[in-house]
Amino acid sequence: MTTKRPFGLPSVRLILIAAVLGIIAGAGAVYVRNMGSGNGGEGSLVASAGACEGAVTKVKSVAAFSKGEVAAMVAAEPPRPLDLSFKGPDGQDLKTADFAGKTVLLNLWATWCGPCREEMPALNTLQKEMGGADFEVVTVNIDTGSDDKPKAFLAEYGVDALGYYRDSSMGVFNALKKEGLAFGLPVTLVMDKQGCLISAMNGPAAWDSPDAKALIAAAKGGV
Repeated sequence: MTTKRPFGLPSVRLILIAAVLGIIAGAGAVYVRNMGSGNGGEGSLVASAGACEGAVTKVKSVAAFSKGEVAAMVAAEPPRPLDLSFKGPDGQDLKTADFAGKTVLLNLWATWCGPCREEMPALNTLQKEMGGADFEVVTVNIDTGSDDKPKAFLAEYGVDALGYYRDSSMGVFNALKKEGLAFGLPVTLVMDKQGCLISAMNGPAAWDSPDAKALIAAAKGGV
C-alpha cells in the first residue's frame, strides 16, 4: 500500500532534481494555512475556509480515488478557495476565479523540468477525453523569458488540446510554495466548480490512466 505524505511530498529523486534547479521550498509544513499573499504579494492567496464548507463531501469522495497512478494526490482538509493569477492564451490576465463553474486540474510546468515534459502528453490526452464545459486541464507554464521555448516544446510533443497559460514571473509557483503546496515541479491541484481546493500533489502522474480519470470523474461529481 502506498504511504502518503502531506500534499504529495515528492520522492527523493524529485527532491534532488528540484534542489539542483534551486526551487526547493524547504522542510516546512505542507498543509494549507489560513492566510497568505497572492501572486506578487497582492491580495490573499487563500480566502475564508467558510466559503468551501459545502466541498467537504466532495473532498471525501475524491480522496477515495487517490490510489494507483494518482496515489500521491492528497485531500485538502479543509477545502479552501485559492486566488491565483496568470496569463491566458491571448496574454490576458486571468485568475482561478475566472474558471468558476468548471472543475479544474491546475498543473504548473516548465520546459526544464524533466518530469513535467514526461507527463504533458498525458495531460493533453486527459483534456481531449474529459475536457468540456464542466472540466478543464489548465497547465500553466512558468518558464522565464519569452514564449518561444514553451510554445516550441508543445508543438514538438503534439500537445494540441491544452490552452496556453503562462506566468513568466513564476509568481503563481512562489505563491503556492509560500503556502506549502509546491516543493518543486510539477505541481498539480484539483479545484471544484466554486474554486475550492479539493486535493493537491507534487510530482508527476499518469494523467491518462484509468486511476486519474476515475479521480477526475469523482471531482466532477460523476461518481
